[in-house]
Amino acid sequence: MASFCSDLVLHQRVFQMAVIVGLSGTFLFGFQISVISFASPFIQKLINDTWLERYHAPIEDESLTILWSVIVSVFCIGGVTGSVLSGYLSSKYGKRNCLVLVTLLLSAAALTTGTSKLAGSFEMVLLGRFLYGFGGGLGVCIQGQYLGEIAPRKFRGLTNATSALLANLGKFLGQLAGLRELLGTESLWPLLLASTGMAALVPLIAIPFFPETPPYLLIQKGDLEGCLKAMKRLWGHGNHKAEVDELLKEQAAMKEVKVMTVWELFRDRTLRCQVCLMVVLSVTVPLAGVNGIYFYSFDVFRAAGFDPVLLPYVILGLGACDLGSIIVCFFIIEHLGRRQLLLWGYGLMVLLMALLTVSFSLQDHFSWLPYCNVAIIFLVVVSFAVGPAAVTLPVIAELFTQSSRPAALIVTSVLLWAGQYLVGIVFPHLIRHLGTFCFLVFMGATTVSWFVIFRFLPETKGKTLMDIQREFNRPRKSKGGTGNHTPEGLSRCTRV
Repeated sequence: MASFCSDLVLHQRVFQMAVIVGLSGTFLFGFQISVISFASPFIQKLINDTWLERYHAPIEDESLTILWSVIVSVFCIGGVTGSVLSGYLSSKYGKRNCLVLVTLLLSAAALTTGTSKLAGSFEMVLLGRFLYGFGGGLGVCIQGQYLGEIAPRKFRGLTNATSALLANLGKFLGQLAGLRELLGTESLWPLLLASTGMAALVPLIAIPFFPETPPYLLIQKGDLEGCLKAMKRLWGHGNHKAEVDELLKEQAAMKEVKVMTVWELFRDRTLRCQVCLMVVLSVTVPLAGVNGIYFYSFDVFRAAGFDPVLLPYVILGLGACDLGSIIVCFFIIEHLGRRQLLLWGYGLMVLLMALLTVSFSLQDHFSWLPYCNVAIIFLVVVSFAVGPAAVTLPVIAELFTQSSRPAALIVTSVLLWAGQYLVGIVFPHLIRHLGTFCFLVFMGATTVSWFVIFRFLPETKGKTLMDIQREFNRPRKSKGGTGNHTPEGLSRCTRV
C-alpha cells in the first residue's frame, strides 16, 4: 500500500492533467444530463413568451412539445457529430490542440445559453445545446485517447477511471446547482446552463501548456526526442527505456499500417473479436437502464410511491451515492481488475432489477414497499457505478492499439450518444405500456452482455497493449479464475 501511494505521488501530474482534461469532457456530459430537467419549465416559458411576442398568440401545446424535444435531443445530435469528427481532427491536429478547440466551443456555448433569456431567443438555447453536445462528443473521445496515452501502464485503468468519476461529479453538481435554493430559479436558469462553459475556462488556460502524448509523438510523428521529453514531464526523470522499447515495438508492428478509419476497423478480420466486444460494452451502458432512471428520475421515484415534495432531495441523494461509488471504484480498479468489476456489476444489476420488478408489482399491497423500491434503485445505481460505469471506457481503450484506437473510440462514443438518445425517447413509453415490468427489458440486455463478457473478454489489468493484442491472437485455455484468466470462448472469437 505504501508503494502504491508513493507511486501515486510520483505520477500526481498525470492525475492533475486527467482532472483538468475531464472538465471539458465527461464532466460536461454528466452536468448537462442532469441540469436540463431542472431548467425545463423555465425554457418552455421562454419559448412561449418569445412566441407570444413575435406572433401575438400563444404557442400551441403540440408545437411547444416539439420545440422542447428538439432542444433536449440536439445535445445528443451534437455529441454524435463531434464523435464522428474526432478521429480526423485528432490525427491531423493532435489531441492537445483538439482539447483546446473543445474548450473554445464550450465557452461559446456558455455565452450563447447564458444570454438567451436577455436576448429573448429560445434559438440561442438550441444553438448552445448543440455546441455543448458537439464539444462534449469531441471532448469525450479525445479525453479517452489522451488519458490512455499519457498514463503509465501501472495506473492506466486508474487514470481512465477519472473519466467516469468526473461524469458522476458533473451529474451530482448539476443536481445540486439545479435546486431551487441555488440556480434552479426563473431568474438564474441561464447561469445554470452556462456553468459548465465557465468551468471550461480552467482547461482553456491550462491545456496549451500540456505535452502531446508519447505514443502520438513517437509512432505518428517519429519524434523520439519529443517523446522522451514528454515522458519526463509526465512520469518524472527516471529510466523510461522499457516504455520507449514498447512503443518502438508497436511502431515496428504498425510500420506499414496507417491510422484506421471506422470502415477499415470493421473490415479488419484480425480485430473482429475486439470490435464485437466494443459494440456490446458500449451498447450495454445505456441499455442497462441507469441513464433512463436519471432522465426520468422524477417519474421513476413517483412511480415508486415516494412523496413528490421530497423528490429533488432523493434524486440529489442518488447522485451523491453514485459519486461515492465511483470514488470507491477509483481505488479498487487496479486491484480487482476490469473484467471482475464488469461481471460483478452487471451480475448484481440483473438480480436487483428482477427484485425491483417484483417490488414494484406488490407496492400497492404493503405501505413500506415504496421505501424498499427506493433502496433497490440506489443499489442498482451503486452496482453500475462501481463496475460498468467506471470500467467500460478504460477496457475499450485497452483493447486497441494506436492505429485502431481513434476509430474504436469514435464508434464507442457514437453508440453511447445514440443509446442515450434512444433510451431518453423510449423509456417513458416503456413505463406507459409495460408499467412495473419496464425494467425487464434492461435486465434482458444486461444478462446478454454479462454472458458475452464472461465468455470472451480477457483481463487487461497490468498488461501492455501489445500483450493484450497477443491475448486475442494466441488463444489459450485456463481453468483458473485469476486476474490473468483468458476466457475459453476467446479462441473461437479469434477465428471468426
